[in-house]
Amino acid sequence: MSGAASVGSDDRLRLFLALELPDQTVRVLRRWSKEHVSTGRATGTFHVTLAFLGARPRAEVGAIVGVLRRESAATEPFPLAVCRYRETRSVGMLILDDVSRRARSLAERVQAGLEEIGVYEREARAWLPHITVARFRERPRLSPPLPQTGTFVPSGAAAFLSRLHPTGARYEVLESCSLGR
Repeated sequence: MSGAASVGSDDRLRLFLALELPDQTVRVLRRWSKEHVSTGRATGTFHVTLAFLGARPRAEVGAIVGVLRRESAATEPFPLAVCRYRETRSVGMLILDDVSRRARSLAERVQAGLEEIGVYEREARAWLPHITVARFRERPRLSPPLPQTGTFVPSGAAAFLSRLHPTGARYEVLESCSLGR
């Protein structure tokens, strides 16, 4: 496990836990996004959210990261692949094929662990493995070709700090950990 971002003196931190993508996959997504996401605000960073916690007291970060560390270590690396593009009213996303179901299992165990320590409440809808590629005010109804990422294996999992800015959220890795170790 490694820490990358400093927290500073914030009393509450906007947090989420996510799978990190390999560098090659990120490069492909950046090129694809520049070519095919012409509407809205393209996302500068790419990840697969496991759980969005929102604003949490800084004192909870250790326990939250502990859940992520434990469940990531208990999960062997797994393949993911982009299978389709989808839009909601405010985001464009690439839906991922999780053939092994290990991503889903990891997300469910992370969410259950966060609930057990009292810092998270699951959404009513089922978790959907996806990468957000754009945010917009009005749904543009794009139908871009899929990026040629091929099958990829997440490079790890991380706790992210999300700082809101006028140009969109900026993400910093607080802690990163490996899968299966």
